[in-house]
Amino acid sequence: MDLQLTQQHILITGGSKGIGLACAQGFLREGARVSLVARSQANLDVAVQQLSGEFAGAEGRIGVFAADLQIAEQAGQALTRAEQLHGDVDVLVNCAGAARRTPPDELNAQAWHDAMNAKFFTYVHMMDLVIKKMGLRGSGSIVNVIGAGGKVASPIHLPGGAANAALMLVSSGLAAAYGPRGVRVNAVNPGATVTDRLQSGLQATARLEQITVQEALERATRNVPLGRLAQPQEIANAVLFLASPCASYVTGAILTMDGAATPMVV
Repeated sequence: MDLQLTQQHILITGGSKGIGLACAQGFLREGARVSLVARSQANLDVAVQQLSGEFAGAEGRIGVFAADLQIAEQAGQALTRAEQLHGDVDVLVNCAGAARRTPPDELNAQAWHDAMNAKFFTYVHMMDLVIKKMGLRGSGSIVNVIGAGGKVASPIHLPGGAANAALMLVSSGLAAAYGPRGVRVNAVNPGATVTDRLQSGLQATARLEQITVQEALERATRNVPLGRLAQPQEIANAVLFLASPCASYVTGAILTMDGAATPMVV
């Protein structure tokens, strides 16, 4: 299927690794131009090397911008530089930030603040800027990669789950507010996915349940009816479709991708 993304400018926050990097691979494969934003310049440099090796001649379609998106001013600076390189942003994919998994007895006030800064505001700071510009132009698409913890409370992911739930409300609300202006906003909620972040979650589960990390991994896998954890590219495939004109009547959707680990109607 041609997703009609050729030459579109895709801005991906958290694009240096994990699901964000998998999204960059998918968009480059479709002929798009990508701007990757992440905190670490070193991680961005590694990502560029990997992407350039996979896609011959793609160097001119890749831009990287180091920024801490917890700081609104840095989000604005990264967006300005991305627009200077590739023009207006056609698609924003938010993957940046992750709240630390923490057993409930280890939580304190700072942990709750840190979770909102790390996951909620990293998304909102970029989204607020981009969606207003999209609304003025009358077109654009946003996909927020959030997380299943916002729908089902996990004892090791309460602050992060709260941030995820807030992002789901923001995604749905902005979809309704900006739909009349030609902008679509959707969200994807991955379950456990094989990325670097998975390890910290397994370690928190192991501490809470007093088991080994390997046992935590085996339990997580057994809880998935598909019998395995998700791969980043599988999440990216859904993001690409939702971002593309092929999903032109899909907005305000919250897509759960947890392998049916938590069957639910809403």
